[in-house]
Amino acid sequence: MNLDLTGKLALVTGSTRGIGLAAAKGLAEMGAAVIVNGRGQDAIDAAILLISKDVAGATLHGVEADLASADGCAAVINAFSDVDILVNNMGVYEPKPFFDVLDEDWEWMFQANVMSGVRLTRHYLRRMLETKDWGRVVFVSSESGVLIPKEMVHYGFSKSAQLSIARGAAEYTKKTNITVNSVLPGPTWVEASSERLSSRAATQGTTVEGLKESLFSEKRRSSLLQRYAMPEEVANMVCYVCSMSSSATNGAALRVEGGIITNPF
Repeated sequence: MNLDLTGKLALVTGSTRGIGLAAAKGLAEMGAAVIVNGRGQDAIDAAILLISKDVAGATLHGVEADLASADGCAAVINAFSDVDILVNNMGVYEPKPFFDVLDEDWEWMFQANVMSGVRLTRHYLRRMLETKDWGRVVFVSSESGVLIPKEMVHYGFSKSAQLSIARGAAEYTKKTNITVNSVLPGPTWVEASSERLSSRAATQGTTVEGLKESLFSEKRRSSLLQRYAMPEEVANMVCYVCSMSSSATNGAALRVEGGIITNPF
């Protein structure tokens, strides 16, 4: 299996922590030069330092930009006009009852989770098709895009939109060596998970472990994994579809959600 990405340049959005950081590290281990993106320079510097310690000789760049805005996307494109690999990982997450989700909440979710990937893919995929004979675009979606959670309908909507965009964009890659795919994580234990659950546990008079167990016993009972995935487990799939060996995988929605979605198709 050819996982060597030496000579390739990868942009991983939202890559200062969580799945994005794990994917950036994985791609660096595969030999790619990696552009680390975040909203703050301190976080970018910390992520680059972490990857550098774990991956000797890694070629790493940083670009500070808030991709929830057109200006932020333009800043990244101006800094790096061409990439070989684009991982649309950046996104936001907000549990909120449907009736409490205001217009501005919908707009914020749409700009961050949907339009960031639209703007970057529109530019970089076009450049791949016009100037390269190889390329990879990956959208990090979610199982929530298939099983819409009632506690965050606006988030589920944004993840469904990503699946549609990725599949539609893939139609432009016929008879090329360029692919566009989606990866669907399920519940993943990222840095913010501990903070979020600690706050909820204090409010509800329970423990973090109790909340973790109740997620799978109540809301995600169909899970075969019955635990949170780790960022590296999701990143492994992202890195695979960025590799040379994934050449026949195109227009696909690849699940790393632990079997929550029961439909096999």
